[in-house]
Amino acid sequence: MNHENESSPISGYIMLLVVLILFSTSLALFIGTKNALFILSTLVALILCPGFFFVNPNSSRVLVLFGNYKGTVKKNGFFWVNPFYNKQHISLRARNFDSERVKVNDKVGNPILIGVILVWQVKDTYKAAFEVDNYEEFVRIQSDAAVRKLAGLYPYDNFEDNDAEITLRSGLDEVNHALEENLSKRLNIAGIKVIEARIGYLAYASEIASAMLRRQQATAIVAARHKIVEGAVSMVEMALDDLSKRDIIELDEERKAAMVSNLMVVLCADKDVTPVINSGTLNH
Repeated sequence: MNHENESSPISGYIMLLVVLILFSTSLALFIGTKNALFILSTLVALILCPGFFFVNPNSSRVLVLFGNYKGTVKKNGFFWVNPFYNKQHISLRARNFDSERVKVNDKVGNPILIGVILVWQVKDTYKAAFEVDNYEEFVRIQSDAAVRKLAGLYPYDNFEDNDAEITLRSGLDEVNHALEENLSKRLNIAGIKVIEARIGYLAYASEIASAMLRRQQATAIVAARHKIVEGAVSMVEMALDDLSKRDIIELDEERKAAMVSNLMVVLCADKDVTPVINSGTLNH
């Protein structure tokens, strides 16, 4: 048998009554008749006692007799089985695993720190008990391996890979889905179901963090300047068109160039401009 088989053992209350009867019989034989049979009755009752066990909600007991798998008890309650059964406890509750932050290289070779948050639970108790040595340690190691593989498939961002549509920083939905699929395949051998898997921590490694921060700031500044210049050009164009349509003043090419230069300085400057009053003509 290489798959889970759910078992339905005897109610523990029935066997508890049997054990109490045996103990009562032993006591009666000892006190009343001094019959040596009380020893046998007591011995049988003591042998039956290790067969009692409880199964709490969202828990299970894997039953093994001398190396042979006999089934898994998932039903809640008080039960009794063969006293020689080995009863391994396996929790069926959902568990959280917050991995350590590991240093890996992304797709373009940048060192990054990444951690994963995993929600999992045991679905096949046979696989969890017998297919792997320690299923909890198996989850930890395979999660670490999956994170390392995932980081090598995507760049942290698209600074150095302009063609990258999915990055670790911006494509969280796609990345988390890929991580969940990878972990599901890895943990299936241990009978583990992956409920949710997502990146819990993501950052550049300390040795390049400051450089990458400056690079991001420079990119933001360039983008802001681009928008400022684009808006300033539109405003200058609108001003020249309105002056021409309303016939307020007639400007030659040289004066247009001077006006454009002054407007661009005013509109694109970081600081407030200082007005200069010209008391002469436009040419002086």
